[in-house]
Amino acid sequence: MFFIDKRILNFLVILFLTFVTFWWTFLIFKKPFMIEIVMFIVGVRMLSSIIILKDYSLSWSKATQRTFLIKAIVYIVAFCIYVPFLYTKIPLALLASELFLYLFSINFAMYSYHYIINRSRVSKTKSVVIYGAGKAGIKLEEEFRNSEYKVVYFVDDDKILQKRSIDSVKILSKDELKEVISKNGKLDLLVVAMPSASTDRIKYIYDNLNPYFKTIKILPSFREILRDKDFSIQLKDISVEDLLARHPKDLDKQLIQNFIKDKKVLITGAGGSIGSEISRQCAIFGAKQLILLDHSEYNLYAISEELCKYKPVHIMQSVINKELLDRTFEKYKPDIVIHAAAYKHVPLVEENITEAIINNIIGTKNTIDCAIKHDVKKFVLISTDKAVRPTNVMGTTKRICELYAQNINTPENTEIVAVRFGNVLGSSGSVIPKFKTQIANGGPITVTHPDITRYFMLIPEACELVLQAASLGKGGEIFILDMGEPIKIVDLAQKMIDLSGKENIKIEFTGLRTGEKLYEELLIDDSEAKTDYESITVAGMTHYDIAKLNHDIFELINCEDKLEKLKEIVPEFNHHLN
Repeated sequence: MFFIDKRILNFLVILFLTFVTFWWTFLIFKKPFMIEIVMFIVGVRMLSSIIILKDYSLSWSKATQRTFLIKAIVYIVAFCIYVPFLYTKIPLALLASELFLYLFSINFAMYSYHYIINRSRVSKTKSVVIYGAGKAGIKLEEEFRNSEYKVVYFVDDDKILQKRSIDSVKILSKDELKEVISKNGKLDLLVVAMPSASTDRIKYIYDNLNPYFKTIKILPSFREILRDKDFSIQLKDISVEDLLARHPKDLDKQLIQNFIKDKKVLITGAGGSIGSEISRQCAIFGAKQLILLDHSEYNLYAISEELCKYKPVHIMQSVINKELLDRTFEKYKPDIVIHAAAYKHVPLVEENITEAIINNIIGTKNTIDCAIKHDVKKFVLISTDKAVRPTNVMGTTKRICELYAQNINTPENTEIVAVRFGNVLGSSGSVIPKFKTQIANGGPITVTHPDITRYFMLIPEACELVLQAASLGKGGEIFILDMGEPIKIVDLAQKMIDLSGKENIKIEFTGLRTGEKLYEELLIDDSEAKTDYESITVAGMTHYDIAKLNHDIFELINCEDKLEKLKEIVPEFNHHLN
């Protein structure tokens, strides 16, 4: 079969349309047709295309509004070039009229070709509705033109846009869409095209429109796009993180940068869920040197590989070995220490009380003592909501760490603070990965109690707020991050089942585990202080004679009945035995 090179075809179309439009304009202005003028203008137009576009051919089958605009710019530039040579020979009005007619003709030809080719190329077998008639939604509609999906409606909350249309696709309100679907039946796909939408907004849309669609997808947030450096349209399934995540409005990144930039930062537990994200944030905010410390070989390797371009120092070490820890402080002399190393899994800690006490309490004590000895400017203890009126050993050990951090005698140049927050979405050992595995295996999902609730926050947001809170501290504070409203775990489980699209997955209740309580708290009492940021508050000071605390910790390590000694140090410890 004979094929014509597309660039030659493009040239022939330009030549033909220029001849036709000039023939009409010469006819209208009653001027004799001058072929040499026409050939000169064709040459200028081709030259302008080559100079501006590096090629005189643009794909017509993939043409967009931007393609039409580029074409218009090219020919207007060409017009500005040839007018000074021709206006004495041909009326300017004739040249301008021909340009207008030519632009109309070439764009009409391109649009017609684009429409016919793409309509015949792809069979439109599925229907899609785009929620959001902004730039992202319009771009998405263009992407769908070459797919099996037909965009049947836009939806937007802006009353000004409603009743209008984009490329002959109507823009409806949410209620109008419901009415249409109720009459005609479920549609295939809804895409939420609002990259900057809040979690509450996405949850509201999902809850309202989920019954009307077989599938709901979402555009990534701008945070995800920038992190992945992928600016193309990439749809993703709505995840439980999209519905539960909280994005603090008072996050002060400049404050965090001022705190971290050009500082040597030591992170203990650097390979864990929290420690690894803290390490990433410190790298992003310009730490002079990252000192990553972890006793897990694999975890340390993983975070070191990820951050290799920042050339971190790798310390495979346990915080319970004070002698080695002291050498590390002596060698690297960190400005900031962020202590994230801890055993945090409640049931495992209940079965390994001695190990948890040594790792959590002695490890924290060692790290604080080394920080004071080596003039660290800021020490940050990562704590937990489970330290408030603890019902388990893990929470109690973290409460003792808080007491030590608040009451230890420090020199003027060392500030020690603690930051307390709840569960983070997707961390190792959290309930969400467990539920995902159970769903993938066909269920059932196991929940300990129908009324159990927990606070949740995304790991990146939690870690950014940790750094922000730490920068505010003057020493002795326990900062508390606003975790929003607590979430019922059974509701979380049901939401994950709904999102999975799988049917007949049951939820089974297994009973509370040892040390587990129904509700988590973030404050010990009502004596909280405000900061300049609504997302961060300060717990009241708890005084504990440091000499007595050191003696009590010594006895705790060496006594037989460790639970009884824990209750003596932390009187509010009410151990739940289930």
